[in-house]
Amino acid sequence: MVALWGPLAVYAVVLALHAVLPGRWVDGYLIDDATGRPLRYRLNGLRVLVVTLVLYAGACALGWMPWEWFYLHRWPMAAGACGLGVLFTLWIVLPAPPNRGMPWDLYLGRIANPRWADGRLDAKMFLYLVGAVMLELNIVSFTAYHVITHPGAVSPGLILHALLFSFFVVEYLFFEEVHLYTYDFMAERVGGKLGWGCLVFYPFFYPIGLWAVADRPDPHTPVPLLVLYALIFLSGWTLARGANLQKFWFKRDPTAKAFGVLEPRAISGGGRYVLSGGFWCLSRHINYLGEVLMATGLTLCLGYPLVFTPWLYPLYYVALLVPRQIDDDRRCAEKYGPLWEEYRRRVPSRIIPWIY
Repeated sequence: MVALWGPLAVYAVVLALHAVLPGRWVDGYLIDDATGRPLRYRLNGLRVLVVTLVLYAGACALGWMPWEWFYLHRWPMAAGACGLGVLFTLWIVLPAPPNRGMPWDLYLGRIANPRWADGRLDAKMFLYLVGAVMLELNIVSFTAYHVITHPGAVSPGLILHALLFSFFVVEYLFFEEVHLYTYDFMAERVGGKLGWGCLVFYPFFYPIGLWAVADRPDPHTPVPLLVLYALIFLSGWTLARGANLQKFWFKRDPTAKAFGVLEPRAISGGGRYVLSGGFWCLSRHINYLGEVLMATGLTLCLGYPLVFTPWLYPLYYVALLVPRQIDDDRRCAEKYGPLWEEYRRRVPSRIIPWIY
């Protein structure tokens, strides 16, 4: 029963909180075909996360459930989420008109922006919110299992990993509006990749490092190495978040300086602009490098570099982002034409400056 009601309970709590907690309405990047105006989104993800964690902590403090509950039931929870993710994919895809044919439609989706209740519930925003909340619950619970299991040999590296990963989740929801201007919202439809991905892969695969080593004692990683690993994570975060924020501000106002410092250098023509300064002069997808560095830093913090399983997380980013870079370059070439060719000439590196 845990396999079914466990994930459903989390989804229901997140949906209820998303519906009742105050939120702010913002304009997105995409244009509503019906009105000719930007799609509007109601955002309250950080509030939902905080209240969910308070409810979880309260239930654990009152003895209604153990702190390590999500770790103890991780396999049935993942299996249940997998089944629900498949059902959601079938529900959202099959009634819609065909796009590319099966099985591509099941994977990539048919509808770009499913929305209900006059936009108060947007499928993409809700899927990412559910995934983020479930991911954080897993991080907290897996870490609690480690602390409870090894009271005399708690790993500082594992605690650092959990803190940095929690920072990753919190800052993602803090910058919810920024993600309305990213590839997922601009280019992708809702199918198995987003639906099953957010309900299953995001919350249960991302913490695979904790999943693999939470039952192990402190590996006694030297403090200087932990500092180095944290710096790798933070350098990746700076690249990813800095580049996305710069692009977000540029799309909102092409004349504004990013962070009050970076000049809005761009290649322009025909009323179009391609950002070519600041972070975006380092490589054409410098934010992708940041994502890989963050995942690498998190994996190293765990202190078991010779254990292969935690490395699946950064390897996943490589497998995801290299094909995405190729597809994104193709889309940009079609959209911007000569402007994109000039940008490629100025910035030849795809992801890693001077290397790739």
